[in-house]
Amino acid sequence: MAYSSIDLSCGDGIATLTFNRPKALNALNTTLLEEFTDALNSIKKDESIRVLILTGAGGKAFVAGADITEIATLSPLGAKKFAQNGQDAISTLQELAIPVIAAVNGYALGGGCEMALACDFVYASEKAVFGLPEITLGVIPGFGGTQRLPRLIGANRAKEMIFTGKHLTAAEAKEFGLANKVFAPEELLPAVLEVAKLIATKGKASLCAAKQTIGQGLNADLATGLSIERDAFALCLASPDAKEGTGAFLEKRKPVFTGGLNS
Repeated sequence: MAYSSIDLSCGDGIATLTFNRPKALNALNTTLLEEFTDALNSIKKDESIRVLILTGAGGKAFVAGADITEIATLSPLGAKKFAQNGQDAISTLQELAIPVIAAVNGYALGGGCEMALACDFVYASEKAVFGLPEITLGVIPGFGGTQRLPRLIGANRAKEMIFTGKHLTAAEAKEFGLANKVFAPEELLPAVLEVAKLIATKGKASLCAAKQTIGQGLNADLATGLSIERDAFALCLASPDAKEGTGAFLEKRKPVFTGGLNS
């Protein structure tokens, strides 16, 4: 599939997906969501990819929100379908087996903030702005914001953001736990690439097991979570990468992980 609204590049175990509608501040429309989902499905099939980076083209925005020109024309049934498409795309992102890093280089508003919330962690530019301003349009977040934001930063802070529609600076987002680290604009992508390269040196089976175990454990009681962890640990130990990792440790050398999920 040829993409008109995103760019996808892959190499050295890292995929970089760039939202590429800079004239519209990378706003999410139906075409972009379809292309985004297709790209995620292609990433799923590529055993060589161990980490995904999301960022936005143009320097001003990660994703400035859903495309208002499209939303304004929707009937209630059309709005429900549009919300379903957005939720499905972002859920596909969250359910991706490999780690996902958001490099938020500008506005991450509405659907853009909801996109960042589905990533495993967020690095932000000092110029980044986060928010769920849908209330100012007479609507509410529709791509998962009312569900993921309270789980990440707590119900009270999430309610304040959603009820007021106010934006967060990058520093405030870091304070709230929405962003892990904040960088000067020119340092953001190099910093994200550095951590992505570090992650890409790890075994894919253990990366995916760690992500899955954390995700499942957050939705379970502690005893259930520990059981999930035991099972995942045992499966990891049976993988070629575990044999390589333990062997390299005993031989006092750096491990070279080549196994995939199907190894």
